[in-house]
Amino acid sequence: MNVRRFVVKCALVCAAALALGALPSSRALARTDNEQAGANYHGQAAGLINTVREATERFKDVKVAEAEGYSLMFGCVSGPDSGAMGLHYVNLPLVLDGVLDPSKPEIIIYEPLPNGRLKMTGADFLVFAADWHASNAATPELQGQLLHLFESPNRFGLPNFYTLHVWAWKENPTGAFANWHSNVSCDAFAPGQ
Repeated sequence: MNVRRFVVKCALVCAAALALGALPSSRALARTDNEQAGANYHGQAAGLINTVREATERFKDVKVAEAEGYSLMFGCVSGPDSGAMGLHYVNLPLVLDGVLDPSKPEIIIYEPLPNGRLKMTGADFLVFAADWHASNAATPELQGQLLHLFESPNRFGLPNFYTLHVWAWKENPTGAFANWHSNVSCDAFAPGQ
């Protein structure tokens, strides 16, 4: 009987040790969305994500973005079944200059949280197609990532434009450069907050 209890106890200890060994370290468990975003990308993709993170870190506080000329436009952009883009804080002079610079995004993107705060999720680069093609024949790209063409008419009321979302601060299961983020929601958005 004592031998049987000893064998069962050893089996339970071994099973527990195996289970604990399969768990990530406490450091990995403590990773936030901010640390995880971009961690699964390599090469040019990781380079662009890191550039955007360095350029936008100060905008985690939306008041800093506003002080630097970014303001909310378009409300909270969501899709019928693709998740959302979130809140677009646009810097109009950067949009109108017709230049794409990975260290100067035209738009900073935030997600509204239930507690009324905003969480930065990424950046969006935007150039009007006519401005771009006045001096460039090819589709615009940033560090190897082609921008997406949004034709007019569109929900934003803009002429044809190119855009590239870079989800540098919240990992997107559908891709770091997808237009829609499947884990971003506009549910907590209250216009006029």
